[in-house]
Amino acid sequence: MTFSEAAAYTAKLIASVSHEADTEARAMVCHASGREYRDFSRLRGEVFPEKYAAILKDYSDERLKGIPLQYILGEWEFMGLTFRTRPCALIPRQDTETLCEEALQIGGKTVLDMCCGTGCIGISLAKLGGMKASFADISPDCIALAGENAERNGIEGRFFQSDLFENIQGKYSLICCNPPYIPSGAIAGLQKEVLREPVLALDGGEDGLDFYRRIAKDYSKHLNIDGRLLMEVGAGQAGDVIKIFGGGRAVRDLCGIERVIVV
Repeated sequence: MTFSEAAAYTAKLIASVSHEADTEARAMVCHASGREYRDFSRLRGEVFPEKYAAILKDYSDERLKGIPLQYILGEWEFMGLTFRTRPCALIPRQDTETLCEEALQIGGKTVLDMCCGTGCIGISLAKLGGMKASFADISPDCIALAGENAERNGIEGRFFQSDLFENIQGKYSLICCNPPYIPSGAIAGLQKEVLREPVLALDGGEDGLDFYRRIAKDYSKHLNIDGRLLMEVGAGQAGDVIKIFGGGRAVRDLCGIERVIVV
């Protein structure tokens, strides 16, 4: 089979579990063979090496179990950078790029990536904005993963295992946070793939706003006088979060949803 034929065959296999089967299949074919996804168009007519067929089948089998593609491949792109992914941390998503883009516009010398997960926010701001980054997460596995991603992208940082600000030291130009914001009662109704991600990083309490209330109590102690706090929020939550902080402004994502609050 050619690369194109291998991708088409894989897409048919996973069509029952993916709304983007063609795109995912191309990513699988490229990753299984050690090629870059961006090169797929050039590879279409080339023969897909048979020695990689077993790897591709394993990818398809895992995807049919409902495992997200990003966990299967073990890496994903965010802000033009590549990050290792594991089930201990949320998958980097395009929605969160809105927060990073706004932070780059604001600028600053230092940034604290709170609830860092893969570390994609802090690493992106360090790499693209020249900021000195610190990372905090309650999960030791996430702290380890963020450390791996920092090293992979040539970034040095400070790492704190911390329940929000519990063990945080110093003050920062920017504090960036993508906290859990899904209401507890809505967790069970999430897509099958999302339920493979850590509930600890999804569950925001009864109304989804518990973490914003906790952040509001302590963030000012760790923010420079002219600093900014940027937080990702769920659809429809912007107004409530602004009320919790007694002010702020909303930034819309590419779909027009108020996705980031700046305080």
